[in-house]
Amino acid sequence: MNKDQVKGAAKNLGGKIQQEVGKMTGSTEQQVKGLKNQAEGKLQEHVGDLKETVKDARDAVKEAVKP
Repeated sequence: MNKDQVKGAAKNLGGKIQQEVGKMTGSTEQQVKGLKNQAEGKLQEHVGDLKETVKDARDAVKEAVKP
């Protein structure tokens, strides 16, 4: 796991909580902000996943070309 995956997951979770609090208080603004944070968190998680995939591929290539 890398920092983007962790931060993204945390932001996604925070957004879910914010959305639910908005529902409970009747605040459409908080619900929308929560959804926005969830989307940003998921995107950041996907960036982290991509970084991990690239790192794994790089490591595999290094291993394959070792003499």
